[in-house]
Amino acid sequence: MIDRQALVAACDTLLQPARFKDYTVNGLQVAGRPQVQRVMSGVTACQALLDEALAWDADLLLVHHGYFWKNEPPAVTGMKQRRLKTLLSHDINLLAYHLPLDAHATLGNNALLGERLGFTANGCADGEIGEGLLWLGAPPAGLDSRALAAHVGECLGREALLIEGHRGVVERVAWCTGGAQDMLMAAADAGAQLFISGEISERTTHIAREMGISYLAAGHHATERDGVRALGDWLAAELGVEHRFVDIDNPV
Repeated sequence: MIDRQALVAACDTLLQPARFKDYTVNGLQVAGRPQVQRVMSGVTACQALLDEALAWDADLLLVHHGYFWKNEPPAVTGMKQRRLKTLLSHDINLLAYHLPLDAHATLGNNALLGERLGFTANGCADGEIGEGLLWLGAPPAGLDSRALAAHVGECLGREALLIEGHRGVVERVAWCTGGAQDMLMAAADAGAQLFISGEISERTTHIAREMGISYLAAGHHATERDGVRALGDWLAAELGVEHRFVDIDNPV
């Protein structure tokens, strides 16, 4: 059992959220019981994950995608009211880290995606918000864009959508998890021949073809499962809490 504020302070020290200009609140979003023993983690604080936390009698829910996003309607009605009521009526804390969890050098989504895919990381591109959001590296040798797409799909358990802009063997890749398709031009400028993120927009196809860089949309959820699970495991190891990761399926 640990004091909630001590747990939040440990996460803030590790992830340094003040470094980031984010679209949401990083840290404690909903206060629940002051003592924490059971931490459940998941990618998004959807109702299905809240129900799992309630069934397990979790003291704290740790997520990558929490609430209170920039420009969202402020009224606490409908879906938002039901979610907040679940947390508040059962005294469950909600702790969320967005860009800080993407960027962390060892526990972050980008670091762990590169590790899962067997990439050799060569550092981060300059000029992005905060640090660590656009990663550069080398893929397994001898693969072209189509072979890399198959490799990524196998590693993530989800077929990746390929826009083939680069022909031939891929020697330099870039990646940023989640909805970072608009970093495609920055990836091309950094010399990448293939860029991986989670989602795709209509414009992404034309940018990839015209700039000669391949693009892989590997799934927003699929590319961001590892960071929050690793952070939960870190809390268990460092602070002695119980941790359980629950993967709520999402095909996007």
